[in-house]
Amino acid sequence: MAKKLYVGNLSYNTHEDNLRSLFSAYGTVESVKIITDRDTGNSKGFGFVEMGNDAEAQAAISGTNGTDVDGRALKVNEAMDKPRRENNRW
Repeated sequence: MAKKLYVGNLSYNTHEDNLRSLFSAYGTVESVKIITDRDTGNSKGFGFVEMGNDAEAQAAISGTNGTDVDGRALKVNEAMDKPRRENNRW
């Protein structure tokens, strides 16, 4: 089962192909997504990489966390589920 990783502290010059190449050294990369600003299209400085399984994900975390990419030390860990927001109407 695929495991999603959070990748933070990305340079605004880092592209999805760079991350795919970096993480593919640790196993099968299912998907890569750098989060961008809705209005400007610029990177928000973080993204997600989905690895093929838990073992590959753990190897990728160990191998890439703190690695310098485009002048920035990556912060890599297991992605958390986004908390659901209540639709409170006042």
